[in-house]
Amino acid sequence: MLNPFVDLLAAIIHLYSIVVIVWAIMATLISFKILNAYQPLVQRIMYALDRLVEPVLKPIRKYMPDLGGIDLSPIVLLLLLSFAKGVLYSYFYNL
Repeated sequence: MLNPFVDLLAAIIHLYSIVVIVWAIMATLISFKILNAYQPLVQRIMYALDRLVEPVLKPIRKYMPDLGGIDLSPIVLLLLLSFAKGVLYSYFYNL
């Protein structure tokens, strides 16, 4: 029997992973001056994405080594989210 709560949690983890990927792509495009950071729509989207992603990335950055201008914390977050999703499925569906 499938557990709908596990499926809901897995869907939330998947959606948050998409938010992290979109945040990383937009931040990269802004840093390379492909997107104009002063455009109101871009500002609103980045503000919303920052509010969703930065509280989770801040503790990860505290433990990451300083690599200059390279930020690997989104990759670590995506790996942790993938691990959490795998643990969720393996724990509840292999009982």
